[in-house]
Amino acid sequence: MGRLLVSGSGPNGALAAAEGGAHIADVEYPASALGTPYPLNIRAVRQRPDEADFKDMPISTNIGEDQPVRSTACQAVGVAVAGAEYIEFGLAGFVLKSAVCLGRNLVRIVREWFPKCEVYSAVFPGEESAACLDPLTESAKLAEDIDCDGLLIDTFRKDIGKGLRDCYDFGQLERFVKALHAIGKEAWLAGSITVGELSGLWNTRADVVRVRRAACIASEGSGRLGPIEQPIVAELVNTIPTEHQ
Repeated sequence: MGRLLVSGSGPNGALAAAEGGAHIADVEYPASALGTPYPLNIRAVRQRPDEADFKDMPISTNIGEDQPVRSTACQAVGVAVAGAEYIEFGLAGFVLKSAVCLGRNLVRIVREWFPKCEVYSAVFPGEESAACLDPLTESAKLAEDIDCDGLLIDTFRKDIGKGLRDCYDFGQLERFVKALHAIGKEAWLAGSITVGELSGLWNTRADVVRVRRAACIASEGSGRLGPIEQPIVAELVNTIPTEHQ
């Protein structure tokens, strides 16, 4: 089933995502690709949909696009405590062997204390100088070796005007999805995705498409930092083909 994840920065965005019919509400610090929010903010994002009778809305959050030290594993546990059902962590800058070593520890620690949490690693296009492993050829090996629930492919830089489709065509993304599905893992897509790109992305059979800018109110200078609006989210949800729902 194709699911829409809407990434916001606080409780109001999570509620707008839920009211618009999104399947997952994400909370992040939006200054970077997978910016880490404060744990109290994660808890507030969890509480707001609950109070509005959207208790079944899963909450996801992030522990950064790169992991400079191994103690980040402790941070992964902290965000789980704050109320997130899905944890995303980036492995920018790692070759496959190093990514497996650290990724395996992150997944293991979250599952040790929070076995119901799902854990997703994020990988990035090499041409952004953020990745050492190749998302198209090494993602399935990474996901299998660290035993995460799936992989997210995202863009690392949010300030250069390049999106996921500037890095990969639909055929390449479909192969990424198929490689993960072949080993029983989910495939998530993100990266400055526009409304016009959603149809092609759903056709790759991706499990989740992650948006932020596309769900924000368009106002001068706001970009991906603008407020999320329920009617816009509803329009994005309506792009999911019936056979993918």
